[in-house]
Amino acid sequence: MAKKKQKVRNIGIPNVTPPERVCDDPNCPFHGNLPVRGRIMEGVVTSTKMHKAITFQMDYLALIKKYARYERRRSKKHAHLPDCIDVQVGDIVKVVECRPLSKTISCVVVEARRPATHQEV
Repeated sequence: MAKKKQKVRNIGIPNVTPPERVCDDPNCPFHGNLPVRGRIMEGVVTSTKMHKAITFQMDYLALIKKYARYERRRSKKHAHLPDCIDVQVGDIVKVVECRPLSKTISCVVVEARRPATHQEV
């Protein structure tokens, strides 16, 4: 029997290619019917222990007006992880906002890449 090739949706985000694996997750932006909108965030995966979800950490700079300097801050957020994307702790992920999927999850992972490790010379 020949398998049907599942249609992959264009989610409208530049420089994001759909994953090669196919999934049947209804909350996948590529293979399901979850619309994405809003902010595009990038962060480092800190935990993958939840079912179909991850925790990622975003680092950013905040201006301190009094001293006219910036300080480093960080925040942790949760994101839905479709079955077609594989991630591990320490990976860099691109996450996009979507409608609320649960109490704390209102983002979905659209891309994951391994961090570039420095070469020992």
